[in-house]
Amino acid sequence: MADKKMVEAITSMEEDFAQWYTDVVKKAELTDYTSVKGCMVIRPAGYAIWERLRNELDKRFKETGVQNVYLPMFIPESLLQKEKDHVEGFAPEVAWVTEGGQQPLTDRLCVRPTSETLFCDYYKNTVHSYRDLPQVCNQWCSVVRWEKETRPFLRSREFLWQEGHTAHATAEEAEARTVQMLNVYADFLEEFCAIPVIKGKKTEKEKFAGAEATYTVEALMHDGKALQSGTSHNFGDGFAKAFGIQFTDQNNTLQYVHQTSWGVTTRLIGAIIMVHGDNSGLVLPPLVAPTQIMIIPIQQKKDGVLAKAAELKDMLSDFRVKLDDTDKTPGWKFSEQEMRGIPLRIEVGPKDIEAGKCVVVRRDNGEKTDVPFAELKEKVGEILAQMQKDMLERARQRRDSQTYTAKNYEEFKQIFAEKTGFVKAMWCGDRECEDKIKEDLAVTSRCMPNDQEKISDVCVCCGKPATKMVYWGKAY
Repeated sequence: MADKKMVEAITSMEEDFAQWYTDVVKKAELTDYTSVKGCMVIRPAGYAIWERLRNELDKRFKETGVQNVYLPMFIPESLLQKEKDHVEGFAPEVAWVTEGGQQPLTDRLCVRPTSETLFCDYYKNTVHSYRDLPQVCNQWCSVVRWEKETRPFLRSREFLWQEGHTAHATAEEAEARTVQMLNVYADFLEEFCAIPVIKGKKTEKEKFAGAEATYTVEALMHDGKALQSGTSHNFGDGFAKAFGIQFTDQNNTLQYVHQTSWGVTTRLIGAIIMVHGDNSGLVLPPLVAPTQIMIIPIQQKKDGVLAKAAELKDMLSDFRVKLDDTDKTPGWKFSEQEMRGIPLRIEVGPKDIEAGKCVVVRRDNGEKTDVPFAELKEKVGEILAQMQKDMLERARQRRDSQTYTAKNYEEFKQIFAEKTGFVKAMWCGDRECEDKIKEDLAVTSRCMPNDQEKISDVCVCCGKPATKMVYWGKAY
């Protein structure tokens, strides 16, 4: 019974998806609660996943010419007030510092919810000539947003993220960088995290406060809800005008810079859990997994078993490999390895040693393969590569099977009454229709996809001529 207990402690996702998610996060020891309401401890197992994501993204950013910087976590209220739409968008979520030591502050300080205003202040002092452009910066930091409802990784009052902020000489350059970074996110999510995404543009209602345009990558979770997994914003010259960021161009004329901003957060860990996890716990894509292989000796007290297991670990040192030589039972170790989402398990016992082989078990589908010791290194590399591809393909098939089309409002309402997922439907571009859909169905526009389709000529809500095909869904 002890071996099964660990898995029985997880509520099945079919029974209660929200509880399943919380159980997995807790049992896999990714986070813990704290005495600060709405904030989490990211435990070593959770932080190791973030490090994998961060390091890969950082490498991809730098390949596009991005440099890392660090700006203060405090923003003076007077600075925040300079861009009206921006401050209004964030006002309900801002945490304020009103005292320093025991002295009241004359200018309240906001704990950064995002750093546009600070970057603007920085660029105002560093950009003078066209020779100073472009400025392509990113910072890895935490931000604070005073959320009412919190959930580990998906929504917490303090979370980790990266925020890129760039300044350009022309509108064309800014637009090109906005799209380029969205593509970096989309490729990273598909190639590294095995999460298929829809790339598109947010509606006016859903765009970032103060932006001219917001682009997004949207992913579909196991329960059919959407998760905004990364955004890239084109600010035009709005922030530059508010903050006075000007440069002298090649004709010696003063111009305003054009800016962008883009970011992803620790909610990506939540996405990985909800796209790939199952009722035994986490399932981590091989490229993401901090530990790719767990070697589990069977009857480890018998002569030669631990020595052989250690030899296999050395043989596989090109991979991220661990050996579980604790005194727990093999059944418990299997459950633990499954719970933590470790992609491959290698079992080796006296009979295996006699036969000159070991058993390799895939976490995603449970497939077992007998592999001779001599072929182990090569075979493990092949299995991990195949598993990475299979996980993306499986997630894509599930997303496509949960994507529907609606031509009229009756169809639209019926789909959302009976199913969860993405619904593709035409829209007239009118905010009133978007508001009505949200009010009637608690559904939001996720994006106007880059790959437009013509489902009908008329808006799904009002029947007037349609301008865009939109993905709609319930979201986290």
